[in-house]
Amino acid sequence: MNPEQQSRRKAMADYLKSYSGRPLRLMEVCGTHTSMLYRTGVRALLPNEINMLSGPGCPVCVTPTNYIDKLVEYSFKANTCVLSFGDMLSVPGSETSLLGARARGGHVDFFYAPEQALDRAEKEPETTFILAAVGFETTAPVWVSVVDAVLKRKLRNVKLLTALKTMPFAMDTLCATGKIDGFLCPGHVAVIIGSEAFRPLAEKWGRPMVVGGFTAELLLAALARLVHESSCGRGGLWNEYPSYVRPEGNQKAQAAIARVFQPGNACWRGLGVLRCSGLYLRGKYAQLDAGSYGLDDDHLPDGCRCGDVLTGDINPRQCPFFNQKCTPDHPIGACMVSSEGACRIYCVEGEISK
Repeated sequence: MNPEQQSRRKAMADYLKSYSGRPLRLMEVCGTHTSMLYRTGVRALLPNEINMLSGPGCPVCVTPTNYIDKLVEYSFKANTCVLSFGDMLSVPGSETSLLGARARGGHVDFFYAPEQALDRAEKEPETTFILAAVGFETTAPVWVSVVDAVLKRKLRNVKLLTALKTMPFAMDTLCATGKIDGFLCPGHVAVIIGSEAFRPLAEKWGRPMVVGGFTAELLLAALARLVHESSCGRGGLWNEYPSYVRPEGNQKAQAAIARVFQPGNACWRGLGVLRCSGLYLRGKYAQLDAGSYGLDDDHLPDGCRCGDVLTGDINPRQCPFFNQKCTPDHPIGACMVSSEGACRIYCVEGEISK
């Protein structure tokens, strides 16, 4: 880092540390941002007047319980195996998680990359494999590749249970509450959909929307901009991650997503059913769907406040279960399961950063 960069970084850090204006409720809508705010030490700089809230930026966390229940149900069917990324296995359903189902004899396994599931399906043609396709716009292109590969390889024993969601609809709902002063927009999602995708929200609600990166310097730049514009009461869009995020986004990825998926209503934990916020297999690809529509019920365990964490109504430490009944080793709520979950990040990264 050259002297000019060091001076700029110090100036931004000093600005944030010395902020004494009106209290601000700002939301980062990305689990990686939540983690990196701790890891870079940026969160520790912020005074009490700047309250950073963790929004619905973890795809595992916002997935409703009856999606898990559907996967559990499949795991007990004859000649059927459920495959998922590892962090989905511990997410509680209404009665049990996928790990719990496996302990009871259900057929459940994990993969590091979905392509591994296709190799297994080719070797075990007598078994139907149900893939848990969870994510936001960032991972949707991966699932496009999986769908194309399934058809190309003529695998008749692979189905997808989708819980893919699109972020602007959730942010629109959060804006409508009037509780959030400004948003640190999700950088990874913005790489795909482009920074301009957030402009309609900024103009509709008069809120500042700042696209930010993940290093200390990029986070400082994004937060300094967000705090300044929020404190002045100005709405608008700013891209503080221009090296990776273009205004128009990745149009090739957008076209691929639109070719394979169509929008539909989807249930988000804490937010309920949001119109057109889900992605579902369309046209000829719908033959691979395992029953993804209508999974709209979400039954949180008594006392669990994951929904309130995801909407910014509380921070994780305000949940009575936090790091008491609910821990990374024994999660009660989904926000304590995933490495992108706010509760797990507050519990693990927060302790490390002390």
